[in-house]
Amino acid sequence: MSKKKNVWITPHEDGWAVKREGSKRSSNVTKTKKEAEEIGRDLGKKDKVEVITQRKDGTIQSKDSYGHDPYPPKDTEH
Repeated sequence: MSKKKNVWITPHEDGWAVKREGSKRSSNVTKTKKEAEEIGRDLGKKDKVEVITQRKDGTIQSKDSYGHDPYPPKDTEH
């Protein structure tokens, strides 16, 4: 069984892209960041992987893990 790749929410020339880690092509491209985050979150939950969201300048804004973590951090963001 292949290991699922993390999901990235990244800036795109047409808005925001939802992309698998290491993939050249985007899974989805949306007009708004909120739409991309919803799609990315659904993929992350389904595949039990991490969702990494970037800011417009490309820096990392947040990381949300939906997989099994034996030592989960005390996440106050969500």
